[in-house]
Amino acid sequence: MKYAIREKYWSWGDEFHVFDEQQTPVFTIKGEVWSWGHRLSFQDMRGAELAFINQKLMTWMPQYEIHRDGRLFAQLTKELTWFNPEYLLDVPGPNDYVIKGDFWHHNYQFFRHDRVVATVDKAYWTWTDTYGIQTTPGEDDVAILCSAIAIDKVLDDEQRRRS
Repeated sequence: MKYAIREKYWSWGDEFHVFDEQQTPVFTIKGEVWSWGHRLSFQDMRGAELAFINQKLMTWMPQYEIHRDGRLFAQLTKELTWFNPEYLLDVPGPNDYVIKGDFWHHNYQFFRHDRVVATVDKAYWTWTDTYGIQTTPGEDDVAILCSAIAIDKVLDDEQRRRS
């Protein structure tokens, strides 16, 4: 499935919209305005929450939790590596994703069992952050989209600290 994630230009908190291949909105992500760390609700277009993304604070490396139905579903962690950054989406059981690529340019891939199952590419020359995401059939699109949003927040925070 192909998706496009676009950050809303004017909003009080973080807000993203996810579009399908026909440019039809399919999901919205709304961040809390006043919170310690990033807290984002991943919703369908009727406003039903499908997942909740919560930044864990006071950790050695950036971490985000993805909750579904009020319970912890997965944890995204930036791994400590020597040269190339890497993320791990720890999902219960043998369903983990390893995320590798060129994070400086926001182009990366999701791997499961050494096989690419999703790709993320940032579009340039746009007013707001815009990403193209392609997933393979049978993958957990919501978990992948939530992870891409969390990685965007990690990269934004890192860029803000460098500025």
